[in-house]
Amino acid sequence: METEMVAGTIQLRGIRFVIVPEAEYDRLRERAAVVGDVNLPKLPERLPNGNYPAIEALRVGLARKLIKRRWSARLTQAELARRAGVRAETINRIEKAKVTADTATVTKIVRALEKAERQAAKDNN
Repeated sequence: METEMVAGTIQLRGIRFVIVPEAEYDRLRERAAVVGDVNLPKLPERLPNGNYPAIEALRVGLARKLIKRRWSARLTQAELARRAGVRAETINRIEKAKVTADTATVTKIVRALEKAERQAAKDNN
């Protein structure tokens, strides 16, 4: 039997809040900040004009997406590196937002992830 998540809303001082069960809140918080046992990289400090430094923000965005997809595909950094034909250190440094990966490296990683995701979907059916 499948249960339906019940959510409600409340407005306080002109701000609308969504109320969800605590377990769902915990699940959402966990997915937003942590994948597996890895803390996702934080965005850099904003500049005085309110913008994020572009290169650092792009690195963090790529790192977060890579971590989420790798965990979704149930791959370790070493296994993803092997499948993508890159060094494990490269995956680690990208996931820590320490480097700007070149297009060729990102393409190899994306292809390896797509293949792993297709295989995982096939295995689940």
